[in-house]
Amino acid sequence: SVLYAPPLSKELFSTKPLLPTSAVCSEWPIDPVHCDWPNTASTRWKRENDGGLGCCGWILVIISAFFSILIFPISIFISIKIVKEYERAVIFRLGRITARKAKGPGIFFILPCTDSFVKVDLRTISFNIPPQEILTKDSVTISVDGVVYFRVNDPVASVANVTDADYSTRLLAQTTLRNVLGTKNLSEVLSDREGISQSMQMTLDEATESWGIKVERVEIKDVKLPQQLQRAMAAEAEAAREARAKVIAAEGEMNASRALKEASLVISESPSALQLRYLQTLSTIAAEKNSTVIFPLPMDIISHFMKK
Repeated sequence: SVLYAPPLSKELFSTKPLLPTSAVCSEWPIDPVHCDWPNTASTRWKRENDGGLGCCGWILVIISAFFSILIFPISIFISIKIVKEYERAVIFRLGRITARKAKGPGIFFILPCTDSFVKVDLRTISFNIPPQEILTKDSVTISVDGVVYFRVNDPVASVANVTDADYSTRLLAQTTLRNVLGTKNLSEVLSDREGISQSMQMTLDEATESWGIKVERVEIKDVKLPQQLQRAMAAEAEAAREARAKVIAAEGEMNASRALKEASLVISESPSALQLRYLQTLSTIAAEKNSTVIFPLPMDIISHFMKK
């Protein structure tokens, strides 16, 4: 027998890698089995689905299709499925995902006995984060709760990469809230809620990307302080307000004394101006309908009678 060997290609002797440059290998030639390929969702899915259904799988699919055609009037009620506008269907054929893209919305067909599907809701979901007892950076215990809005961005990843995307996101939101607030002081928690919400959103979005989840918004609802700390903060705020009030009153007295000094200088220039001021004071007292009226007398008048 004669064995035929194909001619060697020049590319085998070239130093240029035959595989994509994203493969990281320590030595040449590259071994595709032991190489570290990029760990992305699409690459993992393609690598895991390179084998296809196999010979036995295709035989079962053909048999299922044959029986579907054979009992066509009946099988049409089993094969036709409908998903709504806000839903997508991830189809499994013999336990393997048939396509990277989910089906829907509208009508699609499945093969009886070999195909199954899972519906995924694409609408935005909101949930409350239960109150969490958190110890801040300055050793103050507070209770914080919040709300998270998220939606399914990749239906296939949300079904294939995580058991329950909704429940997993809820648990991750609780732990993220505790981790983020544990690095903040009490003053930062009370004043920088928007920054804390953005930090939580970025952390959650990065962690749930492989699950096909998109975190749209995170908000801090309420921050509850201990009663003793509330009383201490209220006393501190009241003392600060009283101090400001005393400073303002002192500034008012100083301005009033300056005005009175200027008024006394003006009155001292004209003795009749003081008498007019007396009359103005009497008219003011009489307007209030008082039973007792105090009439001030100038000292120069009293001294004149005393001399006599």
